Amino acid sequence: MSDQVTRTKDSLLDRLGRRLARKLRSQSSGYRPYTPSDFPTLCRTLKPGDVVLVEGSERISNAIKYLTQSTWSHAALYVGDALPMPEDGSERPRLVEVNLGEGCVAVPLSKYESYNTRICRAVGLTEAERDQVVQFMIGNLGLRYDMRNIFDLARYFLPTPPVPVRWRRRMLALGAGDPTRAICSSLIAQAYQKLRYPILPERRPGGSDYAQKEILHIRHHSLFAPRDFDLSPYFRIVKPTVEADFDHRRLIWGESH
Repeated sequence: MSDQVTRTKDSLLDRLGRRLARKLRSQSSGYRPYTPSDFPTLCRTLKPGDVVLVEGSERISNAIKYLTQSTWSHAALYVGDALPMPEDGSERPRLVEVNLGEGCVAVPLSKYESYNTRICRAVGLTEAERDQVVQFMIGNLGLRYDMRNIFDLARYFLPTPPVPVRWRRRMLALGAGDPTRAICSSLIAQAYQKLRYPILPERRPGGSDYAQKEILHIRHHSLFAPRDFDLSPYFRIVKPTVEADFDHRRLIWGESH
C-alpha cells in the first residue's frame, strides 16, 4: 500500500513539475538583442571547449539574471564537430547544454543566432585538454532533471525577492538536491574541474569578508553561475568581430544631422 502511495505522489509531483517547467520556459515579451548578431563570424571564431554565454529570453532567464546580477542567464559548451551529423540531414549539434525540463542535450549553434552571446575561452589549454572537456559534456548527454523536486522550480517564480544583494545568489541553492541538473553552468564547471582548471580565484588573505565567503560558498556547493566564466581571470573574453581583423577605417557611417 505504501509503495502505491509513493508512486502516486511521485506521479503527481512529476506532472506538477512539468507544468511549472513549461511556464518557466515560456518566452518573455519584448526581448531584443542589444546589437545585431554576426552569426557567421561567431561560427568561425569558436573553438571546442569554449563556453558560450547567452542572454536568455525565457521567464527563468529573467530570474537567473536578477539573482546573479548579470546579463548572462545561460551557458553552453561548444563541442565543434565531435557529434555526428543527424541522419535526417538537419544541422549538426555543436553545443551541449543543460535545460530545465530537458536535462543535458545537444543543440545546433543556430539556436542562439539572434541572441546576445559571449565567448569565454580557457587560457593555456592543449588540444587534448580541450577534448577532455568536450568528452565530459558529451558523456553526460541524457542526464535528466528530476521534475519532482518542486522546490528547485518554485524558487524561480520569485525573480525579484526583497532580500539583500549578498543573499540573492544563495537563492539558487534553495532546494537544490542536485545542482548539476538545475543550473546549466555547473556541469561545465565540473568539466573544467576534472582538469583541475580554475574558474574562480583562490581564496587569499585580504579583501572583503563578503567576497571571501562568496567564493568559498560557490566552490563548496559547485553552484557556478554563467557570469563566473565572464568574470573569471582565467577565461579570455573572445569577441568575434575583433578577432576577424576588425578595421574601423572600413566602416561606412551615415551622415549626422
